[in-house]
Amino acid sequence: MCMPNSGAMNMPVPAHQSSPYNKRKRQVPKIDDVDPVRRQERERLLALRLAEEGLKKEEKEKSDKSKAVDTTFDARAEFTKLSAAGKSGGVYMPPVRLRALQAAASQDKASPEFQRLSWDALRKSITGIVNRVNISNIKHVVPELFGENLIRGRGLFARSVMKAQAASLPYTPVFAALVAIINTKLPQVGELVLHRLVSQFRRSFKRNDKILCHSTTTFIAHLVNQGLAHEIIALQTLVLLLERPTDDSIEIGVGFMREVGAFLAENSPKANASVYERFRVVLNEGTISQRVQFMVEVLMQVRKDKYKDNPILPEGLDLVPEEDQITHQVQLEDDLQVQEGLNIFKFDPNFIQNEEKYREIKAEILGENDSSEGSGSEGSDDDSDDEQPVADKEGIEDQTGTNLVNLRRTIYLTIMNSLNFEEAVHKLLKINIVEGEEIEMCNMIIECCSQERSYSNFYGLVGERFSKIARQYTSAFEEAFRNYYDTVHRYETNRLRNIARFFGHLLATDSISWAVLDIVKMNEDDTTSSSRILVKILFGEMMEEMGLKGLVERLKDPEVKDICRGMFPLDNPKHTRFSINYFTSIGLGAVTEEMREHLKNAPRIIMEQRRALLAEESSSSSDSDSASDSESDSTSSSASSERSRRRRTSITPPRRSWRSPPRSTSRTPPRYRRDTHVRPTSESISPPPLPRRAGRDDFRREVSPPRRGGREEVSPPTRRHGRDDSPPRRPGSPPPPRRGGRDDTSPRRGGRDVSPPRRPSRDDTPPRRARRVESPLARHSPPRRNRRGESPPRRGRARSDSRERYDRRR
Repeated sequence: MCMPNSGAMNMPVPAHQSSPYNKRKRQVPKIDDVDPVRRQERERLLALRLAEEGLKKEEKEKSDKSKAVDTTFDARAEFTKLSAAGKSGGVYMPPVRLRALQAAASQDKASPEFQRLSWDALRKSITGIVNRVNISNIKHVVPELFGENLIRGRGLFARSVMKAQAASLPYTPVFAALVAIINTKLPQVGELVLHRLVSQFRRSFKRNDKILCHSTTTFIAHLVNQGLAHEIIALQTLVLLLERPTDDSIEIGVGFMREVGAFLAENSPKANASVYERFRVVLNEGTISQRVQFMVEVLMQVRKDKYKDNPILPEGLDLVPEEDQITHQVQLEDDLQVQEGLNIFKFDPNFIQNEEKYREIKAEILGENDSSEGSGSEGSDDDSDDEQPVADKEGIEDQTGTNLVNLRRTIYLTIMNSLNFEEAVHKLLKINIVEGEEIEMCNMIIECCSQERSYSNFYGLVGERFSKIARQYTSAFEEAFRNYYDTVHRYETNRLRNIARFFGHLLATDSISWAVLDIVKMNEDDTTSSSRILVKILFGEMMEEMGLKGLVERLKDPEVKDICRGMFPLDNPKHTRFSINYFTSIGLGAVTEEMREHLKNAPRIIMEQRRALLAEESSSSSDSDSASDSESDSTSSSASSERSRRRRTSITPPRRSWRSPPRSTSRTPPRYRRDTHVRPTSESISPPPLPRRAGRDDFRREVSPPRRGGREEVSPPTRRHGRDDSPPRRPGSPPPPRRGGRDDTSPRRGGRDVSPPRRPSRDDTPPRRARRVESPLARHSPPRRNRRGESPPRRGRARSDSRERYDRRR
């Protein structure tokens, strides 16, 4: 039994069934041939030919495979495939193949393929760093983030931060601190984030997207707390939310106020109080739901607790010094540049140069510069390269006035949001003002002061502090005073009053020099009503602060007196009188004492000056003047004698008829001695006949004014123009001798002087007749005689009175 098995096992196997050749041979087509040997040979040759064809086919396949591998690592074709695949970057690529692709593309760093690879790597790196930041590792993450090209990828950074913040609101303070740190070194990155947040808030507010509005306002609130954004954006946001209150807007406003309320309470208390007042009004109106009302009440309680659960900067996130932070002025109505094109890849022809520049910036930020590297020449070259862009920038000037408008807006908002003058000065000094623009700061302070309803000492203290801090502000305020005094007529009374009191405070505290008062000329020609009102209020404010006594003493100072000589003029009496009246009318008469004394002595001073001039002129011609004086004396003596003769002739009344008066026998008036008084006889006191009725011209010719001294009994007639201009004879002097050899005296009778009848007077009238005429002429009674017995001459109506008395006697 074993034999058959062993035989079966040892049975030979046909060769065509056991060898591989035979297996392959099976696939060869069967050849029919009668001769078996020939048939086998033909099959063998056919198999060899088929094997050669198979080898050639395999080699061809191998060569095709190698060509396929080379085509796969073609960078241009690969990036074309990736670009066509969409934003995701194509299908999954194994790391080995990716490294091979990067190695192939890195051969030309300026190619678009390499820039695309670096862009994708930058995007992934920034996103990963932002997603893993927290309070504990933020100090380590920031240097790593600065290691990436944030200038090129600032759009990627802004998008990543906003997405991460919207996804995790509790980490909003961390993201805000991260953006604030980057803003200190790269302000364009922080500005881009703020612009996109404001634009996103406006867009979501219009679309009524409550969730996006809430996340955006929370981020803006923490940027304000970090000092990156100005508080004006927070106030404008609150005004927009509370203007038309709804449940959603009030809810967003409450959340926003909880985050930013502590900062506003510290930096803008007035605005903070007005916001809470608006919340209180909305709560009292009852137009919102009960749930939102409860949220407002909780906010009031948070304010009462002084935001103990919502501090301005949480612990561990106060990483930026206040002096290093850069604050951006952004408002809701501004045209914002969101720069959406920065989120996508764009080919950069200067890619290599920009990368080198960022490496230098990164080294400067992170302090990686090796001082040992580079010689002095390289340092000088670097300095020259750094100075070249500065020179280029200095050539660009803004002629649109945008920077000036922004500066004025900043100054105004800072002043309005300050609690006291010290806080205002502290904030205003932190504003970067270009040299030469200090006058704009002074003008804005004065304009803010003038816009108030009533003057506030707050502005005067601000101006005083600025003037005492720096000399350039003192000069700016002095220049501003001159400008405002020249244009004072343009302002209304209220603004004029505030401006005057502001400058009065500066002058009273010696913040500006009193030399500015030299522009004031107090006279009627150089002043207007507005300028006089300005000076009145100005001195009133100075008197309130210095006191009247101190003001007067200050104005008596020699330097101040020399400066104010235009205000207190002494050169022209008209101007002096005007200034005295003006300052007396405004209650400052004490400052006019010197002008009053000068005006009182002005005539005497003028006369002395004239006498001095006349004395100088007379000293040169003294001889000729003495000769002319002697001739004038002789001429005046002859003229006076002629006048006395004519006067006696014309005044002596006639005897016969008053129609045709006769001449007198004697032209010499009666003489009386001083010791004896000779009374006239009855003949001399008898009433003479009345003269003829004289006309108007005769009356003017015959009636003469009284002489001085009262020594002549008969006054000379009035001088006629053109006849004799010599001066009259002095009283008590003897009459001049008569010309022509005529005797001046008349014959005497019985030792008495016989004189022509005199004009009747009241004293010569007998007593009995005087009683009869005393009553009707009582009001015309002449004065008593002097010691010589001479009655003073009568004025005007002497002849008419004589005629009335004569009529009554008849």
